[in-house]
Amino acid sequence: MILCVDACVLYPTVLRELVLGAAGEGLFTPIWSDRILEEWRRTAIRRGPGDAAVAEGEIALLNARWPGALVPADAALEQCLWLPDPDDIHVLATAIAGGGEGIVTLNLRDFPAGELRPHGQHLHHPDALLYQFWLDGPDRIEAVAKRVHATAEALSGESLPLRGLLKRARLPRLGKALSSLG
Repeated sequence: MILCVDACVLYPTVLRELVLGAAGEGLFTPIWSDRILEEWRRTAIRRGPGDAAVAEGEIALLNARWPGALVPADAALEQCLWLPDPDDIHVLATAIAGGGEGIVTLNLRDFPAGELRPHGQHLHHPDALLYQFWLDGPDRIEAVAKRVHATAEALSGESLPLRGLLKRARLPRLGKALSSLG
C-alpha cells in the first residue's frame, strides 16, 4: 500500500518515527513531495534554528532511505482538484501522481471522503492506521514503538511512560494498546 504522508505527520518527531517506522517494517510505502517537505522545514524554522537544522538533516535521511518516495509536483493535476483548503490540494495531487492509495494526516476535515473517493484515495489518521497495523500483527508495531520509546528516553534523559508519550504524539488508541510494553 502506497500512502502520502502529510507534513503534520512528519513533524513532530515521535509521530514521524512511529509512522515511518511502520513503513520501514514494510507495512506501507511512503510518498511525499518537495512542498510537503518544505512545510515541515517551515514549521521547524518557526520553532528555532536548532529545529530547522535537525529538520534539514532528517529530510535528507528520509530521501536517502526512501529514494522513490519523492513525487514531482504536477501543477496540471492540482488545477483539476478541489479541497476545502486550497493549500492542501498539493497533498492530494501527490497521492494521486505517486500512485498512492491514501493520505496519512491529522487534518481529517481538510480531506472530505467525497473528494478523495473519485481518485481512489482513502484517508488515514496515524493513530487509526498504526492501531490497525498492530491489530493485523502486533510484533512489528511493538518493535517500532520500543525503538522510538528508547530513543525518546535517551534523548530526554528521563523515564517516559510509553502511553503518555504516544498520547502526546496524538496516538491515544495505539498508546492504550501498547500500555503493557512500558
